Formats: sequence, structure tokens, C-alpha cells
Amino acid sequence: MRVAVISDIHANEHALAAVLEEIDALAPDAIWCLGDVVGYGPAPSRCCEVVSERADLCLIGNHDLVALGSLDAADFNEEAAEAALWTRAHLDERSRAFLSALQPSGKADGAALFHASPRDPVWEYVLSAETAYFSLLATEAPLVLVGHSHVALAIGLDGDELHGGLAPAGTERALDGRWLLNPGSVGQPRDGDARAAWLELDTDDRVARFHRVAYPIERTQGDMRAAGLPEPLAARLAQGI
Repeated sequence: MRVAVISDIHANEHALAAVLEEIDALAPDAIWCLGDVVGYGPAPSRCCEVVSERADLCLIGNHDLVALGSLDAADFNEEAAEAALWTRAHLDERSRAFLSALQPSGKADGAALFHASPRDPVWEYVLSAETAYFSLLATEAPLVLVGHSHVALAIGLDGDELHGGLAPAGTERALDGRWLLNPGSVGQPRDGDARAAWLELDTDDRVARFHRVAYPIERTQGDMRAAGLPEPLAARLAQGI
């Protein structure tokens, strides 16, 4: 089975469109989304509409939960909170219904999926070797997929030894043993590469391939500024931070 894994779209319609165009050229059997469809960006309802139509499995993320009012925006920094409250005010009812039906974790085809981590599917960032190690120990699944950090990762566990790390564009891994993978972020990458990220999985041949796609960042920035969203959130898109 060939699967396209996306995460952390953050209401960036132009990035999502570019990623889906590349995914469509691959023609995978399924699309999995690891959550945070909304937050930060200017097109929350449109992104919910597209993901609800295209994703075969979708999780809910912390920004989605804040947009629904299920979590307090005060848990975010000032800029993220401002964007979250804007999103809450602009999310249409169809999008609310879509997000409300989702969970922060799931299982599919031998993989365990979490928005954040197996230990805390909503909030924990997997950004250190220690967190990756204990995340893998928290589940028996051979393949663990996480999002949330906006950093593409491929970390394997062989016995008690970890290997791997950052997964820049073009990274390919044979998935022997157990692995924790993060596809990176579609809508707001934070690994120094401003291009939209996604992950290609072949669950039969046990191979993972990491992809990056250029998109018109300036269009998203223009839409954010027109919406009155915080300027630092728009500016950072060009830097991938």
C-alpha cells in the first residue's frame, strides 16, 4: 500500500494545493493527515473542506482543538493565540463539524498515528532523542507517525539504540525494525526549508521517502496580511522557521 502522509497544514491553502498536486501525480492508495489543519493561516475553512474530501484518515491537533474552543488559547504564545482566536471566529460550521469528529490518535495498516506523540497525542513535541526513544517505547507499533513539531524526522530503534534524525528533502529510509517518522509541515515548516513537506510511505516494501514542494509563499503572506493576522507569522514562512 502506498500512502501520502501530511501534517500541520495550518490553514495554508496554497501550500496544501501544491502538495496535493504532487501527491496526485504519485496516485497513492490513501492520504493520512496528522492534524492541525487550521491555525496560523488565512484559509481555515477552505483547508478543512479540502482535507475532509481528500484524506482517508485525519487526526485532530492542538490548534484544531483551540479553534473549536476545546482548549484555551491562553496555552499559546501571544501571536499563536491571536491567530487561534481569529480562526475560531472565521471557521464555518461545516469545518467545525468535521474537526469535532476527529481524534488526536489512530491506527492504520500497521502504523500508530499521533498528532504529537504516543505519550501525549495533543501537546508533546518529539524533538529530542530521549523523547523519540520513550515515544517508541510507549507503543508496540512497528511504525509510529507523529506531527506537531513541523520538523521532518526519521528515527529508528534497533534494540536499545536509536539511529537517524532529521529527514531533509530526498531522504529515503528502509523501514526495517521500528521507526518514528514525522512528515514535516505542509503549511509552516520549521526546519529551515520553507517548502511544503510531505511523506511518501510504501507499507508493503517498507520504504519511506521525504518530499518538499515549492509553493507561492508570497500569496499566503499576502492573504495573512489582508486578514490582519500577526506579521511575524507571515514573515516566518519565507524562512522556514
